[in-house]
Amino acid sequence: MSIATQDARTDGAATAAIRHVLARIGRYVFLCLVLAFFALPLLWLATAPFDETPTIATSLPQFTLDNFRILLDNPYAMTSLLNSVWLAGGTAVLVVAFAALAAYALSRVRVPGRDALLYGLLLLSSIVTGTATMVPLFELAFRLNLIDSRLGVILILTGGLLPAAIFILKDFMDATPTSYEESARVFGASPLQILRHIVVPVVRPGLATVGVWAVANVWGNFLVPFLLLRGPDKAPAAVIMYTLYTEGGQADLRLLSTFSLLYSLPVALMFVFVSSRYGFRFHGGIKR
Repeated sequence: MSIATQDARTDGAATAAIRHVLARIGRYVFLCLVLAFFALPLLWLATAPFDETPTIATSLPQFTLDNFRILLDNPYAMTSLLNSVWLAGGTAVLVVAFAALAAYALSRVRVPGRDALLYGLLLLSSIVTGTATMVPLFELAFRLNLIDSRLGVILILTGGLLPAAIFILKDFMDATPTSYEESARVFGASPLQILRHIVVPVVRPGLATVGVWAVANVWGNFLVPFLLLRGPDKAPAAVIMYTLYTEGGQADLRLLSTFSLLYSLPVALMFVFVSSRYGFRFHGGIKR
């Protein structure tokens, strides 16, 4: 009886070990499939610009640099990237500056209904999308003579991003110890001096997070610049990319893939720089 029981236990342990190994293999296979699903488009983006005859399938390229030469001959391609830098940089600066001031005030000043106001602004900015507000925004820009103006695009994009930016930065402001500010206030520091010399250095990861988020949002924005900017010489890359199609509406894969690679590089380099400079990572949350 004891020998049979021991054999049964051995068989059970072996079965459990096999199940564990199979589950582990299945997990790794699933992760490899997910990785391949996301890696193949990136692999196509990295190889198609150097292919003489690119297709929608990923393959070994027939190496050539003519695609870049043809793209450089386009009078608006490189200018559009510079326009995107101006729009994204200007919007990010305004969003970070105004959001930092507003978040600091909301974090330190006890105003009745403060949290309700903050959540209400965030909720409205999420529900009322930019597409729904384009008619009144266009009318406002027209009355303020901001049509075909980069400043008008920057101001409208800044207004759309501010509620969420204030909400994000308020968490960082709340985590800043008030004892530092009280010590500075004893020595006669003004609120702006406290914000500049004490609070801002502490919440730099939060400012970097909001800056990167703002740049990424503006960099890929198509609708607002498309409606407000008239001349192609002021259009950002997201709008110029729309023109890289043949007269029949078919995508010119040589130009589109090459321009997409150049279009993606600045944002990728920005993520790498900010990550290495401020020592934080994006891990499914606002901060770590």
